[in-house]
Amino acid sequence: MKPSLTLVAAAALAATLAAPAVAQEQFIPVLTYRTGAYAANGTPIANGMVDYYKYINAKGGVNGVKIAFEECETGYDTARSVECYERLKTKGGGAVLVHPWSTGATFALTEKAPVDKVPLITTGYGRSESQDGMVFKWNFPLGGTYWVAADVIMKAIAAKEGGVDKLKGKKVALVYHDSPFGKEAIPLLQELSKQWGFTLQQLPVTAPGVEQKATWLQVRRDRPDYVLLWGWGVMNSTALKEAQATGYPREKMYGVWWSGAEPDVKDVGAGAKGYNTVTLMHSADKNSQIVKDILATLHAKGQGTGPKEEVGDVLYLRGIFSAMIGVEGIRAAQEKYGKGKAMTGEQVRWGLENLNLTQDKLDALGFKGVLRPIKTTCKDHMGNMQARIHTWDGKAWNYSTDWISADPAVINALVSSTAKRYADEKKVPVRPESDCQ
Repeated sequence: MKPSLTLVAAAALAATLAAPAVAQEQFIPVLTYRTGAYAANGTPIANGMVDYYKYINAKGGVNGVKIAFEECETGYDTARSVECYERLKTKGGGAVLVHPWSTGATFALTEKAPVDKVPLITTGYGRSESQDGMVFKWNFPLGGTYWVAADVIMKAIAAKEGGVDKLKGKKVALVYHDSPFGKEAIPLLQELSKQWGFTLQQLPVTAPGVEQKATWLQVRRDRPDYVLLWGWGVMNSTALKEAQATGYPREKMYGVWWSGAEPDVKDVGAGAKGYNTVTLMHSADKNSQIVKDILATLHAKGQGTGPKEEVGDVLYLRGIFSAMIGVEGIRAAQEKYGKGKAMTGEQVRWGLENLNLTQDKLDALGFKGVLRPIKTTCKDHMGNMQARIHTWDGKAWNYSTDWISADPAVINALVSSTAKRYADEKKVPVRPESDCQ
């Protein structure tokens, strides 16, 4: 006797209900450079990112949605970065965000992101004008741009001199990585030099920056009052060694936040004492709650990525911070589109544009004392204009200033004019105000 269709349907339904629910996942590519000239700096960033994703998954995911990720080695090469992006953007149901991890790669992917609907998160790098969300709908330079960094550095120097008026007639040399990254600071510094009356000297260094003798002979000859270092990787330690060799005082040197981590100074040691750099909201912090939690959750069980001794170092924390920003963008998207559901890239873009990381939220996430609040809007894709200076004492980094706010009048005017020029050149439609409702 054949079972009735009703019984078959009922049995099928019962089997479906009894089956365990399929866990949802959210795929994020991890573009890394663990090899090549910049490996010493790229590796701890990658370790921090991967550890944070592992940590989130160990805690149950984002409202139950686990983070799936895959590394792709770029060697800090723009073409290889684009290749990695193209290979991974459709994997795992589609990438919902990507960290390019180089300014060159950011420039290359900026035109691809709107087509693929994959937001680009560039914490402290990339296009400074992409703070303008009306033109750059898919770019998120969260936590600070190079223009913020340059403005904060110059404010710290002005404070040391006794006021902005004291900089009139001074000479400031910019020793920079001759790449899109290194050139990013120039427009802001040119503007400040006009307003404040100092002379800006530009000294490009050919990548990767292992040969700088001619540059520092020029510094020795011209004796600028201050040297700003816009370097990355081996360029930084080389610059500090050359400064020491030519007798240029390290306390007169101020680096961008990509020139102010442990790999930049550890080989120079006491020779770099007094060297200052701006921080991207954080310095090293071995005692922060997030560091303690990751050590207990992962490294104590042999599940950590990389040596546990680096957990809490500057670049490792930057990897954690960057990964956290993306995760919180997913969480914000779920608040609108459905908790416990996997989000699309477009939904995560909305989440990143509506971040409201209050101090209470950051503290609850384990970032007390590490980060300041970040609040984005449709028009402002950066969310914070504050940074500090930390100084190398020969053995460790220590904060040497309180929080310094960049000048919104200077920054916003430059952002607006540069974003408009980009929109005109690339024929990018500016978002209507109705898009922000």
